[in-house]
Amino acid sequence: MHTDPQYIILLGPPASGKGTQATKLRAALELPHIASGDLFRYNLKHQTELGLKAKGYMEQGELVPDAITIRMVMARLRQPDCAGGALLDGFPRTIAQAEALEAALAEEEAQVNLVLNIVVPDDVLVERVTGRRLCRECGASYHVKFLPPQAAGICDKCGGELYQRPDDTEETVRTRIAVYWEQTSPLVDYYRQQSVLVDIDGNQSVEKVTESLTAKVAPIMVSRN
Repeated sequence: MHTDPQYIILLGPPASGKGTQATKLRAALELPHIASGDLFRYNLKHQTELGLKAKGYMEQGELVPDAITIRMVMARLRQPDCAGGALLDGFPRTIAQAEALEAALAEEEAQVNLVLNIVVPDDVLVERVTGRRLCRECGASYHVKFLPPQAAGICDKCGGELYQRPDDTEETVRTRIAVYWEQTSPLVDYYRQQSVLVDIDGNQSVEKVTESLTAKVAPIMVSRN
């Protein structure tokens, strides 16, 4: 049975749990999960034409132009496993990218069907990130509040020293969040005006967030079966 491709966008600030939820959604929807960060890494590693172009900008400390990012994403969406659609994560980030995606999908007689926006208060995001601790020896991950080790500063698994990543400080996290909102707030308004955006309360347990997301994608899951 032929069904129209379904394109779903997942939005969420740093530490919103977006990566965890994307994995769960991918399994539920049986759609490929396309993360812009993974695409960049793939193109850089394999030294594709687009990867080499992106590398030139990155080495000079400049943002990769939208045109290159869009070409990377569209090249991925044209691969056979995306015939039924895709779950997009980290793209689009700007109005220009959103408009380019809309135009490219329109050429395929497709469209963005749903935008899931995970919403978490900034202070909660900061608490999540600044409380993270990693083991220097085995890399195990802990959180001083949500997943503390049995003995402070010591890994339960190997006895190694726990440390805080340099970029997990409050100042750095707040800067990352501010950059995210500066980029993404116009995008949220853009998709809300198109009546495809749904806010999801991300300040719940992982399981509750998954339930909320699954409820919103249920109609799409039904249409694909």
